[in-house]
Amino acid sequence: MAIKEVVEHPAKVLSEKCKEVTEINEEIITLLDDLYDTMVEHDGVGIAAPQINVPLRVAIVELGEERDVLEMINPTVIETSGAEVDIEGCLSFPNLFGEVERPTYVKIEACDREGRVYELEAGGFDARAILHEIDHLDGILFDSKLIRVVTEDELAQMYGEEE
Repeated sequence: MAIKEVVEHPAKVLSEKCKEVTEINEEIITLLDDLYDTMVEHDGVGIAAPQINVPLRVAIVELGEERDVLEMINPTVIETSGAEVDIEGCLSFPNLFGEVERPTYVKIEACDREGRVYELEAGGFDARAILHEIDHLDGILFDSKLIRVVTEDELAQMYGEEE
């Protein structure tokens, strides 16, 4: 387990489709642990393997109020519905925040670290975070989906109003 350097745009690894994991072994388990340590260190909600320069279909997301960690190996989107515009940021784009439209519901299939296949349904912010990370695995970056950039002043105002 280690904190890795976060790869920043325009690094080539971020815009490439990642390879499927063919075997869940100690290397993949270590990758999951490194992703977690790196995400926590950088105060992220999710992180994908290409963001630490590993072009494999592996990502994690913290879900819900309890911030349970969802580990996704070879995730695929089965179904989405709804649409909502909300603000997103990305560890690979420091200081860039903007409005992005995403589905409000997602159903995925993925493997966990034991190799068990599972299905998961999520809505709202959790769906947004899951889809953001799966996009990373497909080489799709959030800046390509930006409707509008949100300034630091706007962010401060928004968070100031919520407190």
